Amino acid sequence: MLKNDKWIAEQAQRGMIDPFEPSLIRAIEEDRGLVRKVLSYGASSYGYDIRLSPKEFLIFKHIPGTVVDPKNFNPQNLESVPLHQDEQGDFFIIPAHSYGLGVALERLEVPPNITVICLGKSTYARCSIILNATPAEACWRGHLTLELSNSSSADCRVYANEGIAQLLFFEGEPCNVTYEDRLGKYQDQSHQVVLPRV
Repeated sequence: MLKNDKWIAEQAQRGMIDPFEPSLIRAIEEDRGLVRKVLSYGASSYGYDIRLSPKEFLIFKHIPGTVVDPKNFNPQNLESVPLHQDEQGDFFIIPAHSYGLGVALERLEVPPNITVICLGKSTYARCSIILNATPAEACWRGHLTLELSNSSSADCRVYANEGIAQLLFFEGEPCNVTYEDRLGKYQDQSHQVVLPRV
């Protein structure tokens, strides 16, 4: 069963999402009473829109003679991208035809009978930014590492502190072994990008 806004709010009170915004935020009031539109975040009818953290964003760079290997990942294949700011807000730039890794602002604690699916927002998809669909299984905890691809021939912005992805919460029969039980390799991800592990 896909869980609704009432259930999401109840579980957030128990620590499932932190920080939690109980309504869908589309604009924020700034200094001097100015209102700035934002990419939506917070609770929706049957999901929750998480934000991109301003803390860290990494993009892949080409190092001649190297191959990116998920079994032996070289952190030197990534470089940090600076956080920019203007009247539109805080943002990172993903160069054309590039791939980047960010981290969710919100921390999750998934209940034992729930699996979460993290999907990209259509506003970004319409700008060529594709987010890899990511599951967070029963009893997973931490900040999601977000994998973003810029499939266009132009550089693109991704906004920090604003909505980047939607979470959908699916309830199932209790499983025999949770992510925590099997000592999942991405358990308790901190508020930073976590690199591939085997």
